[in-house]
Amino acid sequence: MKGITYREAGVDVEKAEEFVRALKGIVSRTHRPWVLQGVGGFGALLRIPESYRRPLLVASTDGVGTKLLVARAVGRFDTVGVDLVAMCVNDLLTLGARPLFFLDYFAVGRLEPERDLELIEGIVKGCQEADCPLVGGETAEMPGLYREADFDLAGFAVGVVEEDRVVDGKGVVEGDILVGLASSGLHSNGFSLVRKVLLEEMGLDLQGWMDELGATLGEELLKPTRIYVRTVLKLLEEFPIKAMAHITGGGLPGNVPRVLPRGLGATIRCGWPVPPIFSLIERGGVPEEEMWRTFNMGIGFVLICSEEVAGRLMERAEQLGERAFVVGEVREGEGVSLEG
Repeated sequence: MKGITYREAGVDVEKAEEFVRALKGIVSRTHRPWVLQGVGGFGALLRIPESYRRPLLVASTDGVGTKLLVARAVGRFDTVGVDLVAMCVNDLLTLGARPLFFLDYFAVGRLEPERDLELIEGIVKGCQEADCPLVGGETAEMPGLYREADFDLAGFAVGVVEEDRVVDGKGVVEGDILVGLASSGLHSNGFSLVRKVLLEEMGLDLQGWMDELGATLGEELLKPTRIYVRTVLKLLEEFPIKAMAHITGGGLPGNVPRVLPRGLGATIRCGWPVPPIFSLIERGGVPEEEMWRTFNMGIGFVLICSEEVAGRLMERAEQLGERAFVVGEVREGEGVSLEG
């Protein structure tokens, strides 16, 4: 065939088709009975589980951000896929929704099958942890827009919740308790600041072992975001939880107020063990206030309940594999104040 081909322009359609074929078997491990058609067609086909009487759909989308640059620098790609799923499904969870399905968007300068399958394996692992079917997505090879080694990820999740079981914060009152579930570390927020401080200003080596972290710096930074779906859905079956917040960019001060009724704020009392990665970043010159409004500081998810319920809820969360702490209480006023 004469003339210029799509491959010569930088897009290898045959390689992309081989990649999709390789994915089908991997992705099918995430499927649940409500998935009728997944990867391979022009769209996925699902039914809402019949157990729901008045189902409401809840939608969320997110990405992994510049944590992807750390993954590329370390050459490890199996954890950022988990991050992608976690950032979406944990958001759905705040309304009491069970994840129904997940889609991904994967854009690259050039397909690299070994790397790309590692990324997708991470997404599949995250979907399995969340009991959330991966039903499709888009892999786009875009030379010119991305350099050859560049890539980006975006995720889209839809969940379902019974209309009369939506967790909307309307019942929150002064004196209610904030129960925090521990994070695995930084999760997927603030990495532009992390890279600026640790790599540029402090000149730390991603491959270097750090005793205070018990890992190399790269291993610590690439710990995947914790997925709270199974624990929280079980807690919702057993306890009257009034509101929930996923602690992402903005930290506790930025995310807790989003689920409180007008006229109510919260006091955060720092008495939990803050992972050492946060102390390391602060030593690099980040003010304490900036730390709190950028990072989760060791708390990845917050549940708000009455004081009478808090102790039993925390005990049950520990039984389900989480570390749970009282992190504060609801008060009159607006915003979040920090003590301790």
